[in-house]
Amino acid sequence: MASSEKNLSDVKITKSKKASSFKIGLVVSEWNEQVTESLFSGAHKLLTEAGIPRENIERLDVPGSFELSLGSQWMAERKDIDAVICLGCVIQGETKHFDFICDAVANGITNVGLKYNKPVIFGVLTTNTLKQALDRAGGKHGNKGDEAAATALAMLSVKH
Repeated sequence: MASSEKNLSDVKITKSKKASSFKIGLVVSEWNEQVTESLFSGAHKLLTEAGIPRENIERLDVPGSFELSLGSQWMAERKDIDAVICLGCVIQGETKHFDFICDAVANGITNVGLKYNKPVIFGVLTTNTLKQALDRAGGKHGNKGDEAAATALAMLSVKH
């Protein structure tokens, strides 16, 4: 979690021989594309720096954050995918829509991981403003995409 004391990109990753065999699925929301493309770039960069070959990183675009759950399920059901990282951004508006979407996405992503017994990572920003989102997608608070990728690798190291 980003705060004035912690930057999302303060993660320590070392290359490992195991990492080169992992295959990672990245499910990316097209809604708030300016934010989600930055999240994707951060995650992809960290994964390759950790030793995962580019050909072992597969991307699936979905229309919005609500669709991340089903997109992650499609990835997770594949035997060749070791972990799935969901990247999205939901920004508070004037209605309760924000609450319903955030709750559905968090529960959906959690349920996919439990159903398929593999890491399915919640890399979704839930912010009050676009500025807060940009600050957490490569801005002054780092990049939640980095953190999501580091979490996927950490979970894989626990399991393998």
